[in-house]
Amino acid sequence: MIEILTPEQLRRARDTGALVGTILQTLKQRTTVGVNLLDIDRWTKQLIEDAGAESCYVDYAPSFGRGPFGHYVCTAVNDAVLHGMPHDYALADGDLLTLDLAVKLRGVAADAAISFVVGRSAAAADLALIETTERALDAAIAAARPGNRIGDLSHAIGSVLTAAGYAVNMEFGGHGIGSTMHQDPHVANDGRAGRGYTLRPGLLLALEPWVMADTDVLVTDADGWTLRSATGCRTAHTEHTVAITEHGAEVLTLPR
Repeated sequence: MIEILTPEQLRRARDTGALVGTILQTLKQRTTVGVNLLDIDRWTKQLIEDAGAESCYVDYAPSFGRGPFGHYVCTAVNDAVLHGMPHDYALADGDLLTLDLAVKLRGVAADAAISFVVGRSAAAADLALIETTERALDAAIAAARPGNRIGDLSHAIGSVLTAAGYAVNMEFGGHGIGSTMHQDPHVANDGRAGRGYTLRPGLLLALEPWVMADTDVLVTDADGWTLRSATGCRTAHTEHTVAITEHGAEVLTLPR
């Protein structure tokens, strides 16, 4: 299903997006060396409940996972990149952490992710991974305007990732979003310009470049959810929910 939001739904989407962005920044500020991933999950639950919102993750049970996710935020550390299930782990100085969050507020969902290094010992290669995903996301946002196609966004992302020397995994990418978290169209992280669905005002997309330092192959943890690089290399993931408007893309998941 490809959903085109009404002006009223778009107004609500702005509130949902701002909530997601604000929660992620709050979590980042609280995340210091020694913080446990389960603490981050508990904080997320409380922040969602305090806002009168609902989690898109806790009961989420898609075909690629093992049963309901059962947690409120994805916490992917170092070689983990997607769907990181919170578990009993205290973060160390220099850990590369990705937080991925989706919530629904007043019937509209928003989804975003940030990657950052915990503590003071940030490796240059880790910062380069993060910065590359951020540039790829910026390139996709710049291409997200009415009349362009999904392939234009994929091509914009892939051009940045491959130019930086990273291989692109095509199994998971961005997606439509609206009254539900995951919708069509799929937005691959590489592709051919001029192909695919034509962007229209009112379309919401969650754009999410992610990379692994030296591979494009994923392996799944024993928890049935957490996806890691097959070689154990570091990873990064950046995501925003954007609305297609008559004037281009409006980024919804910035903190207020």
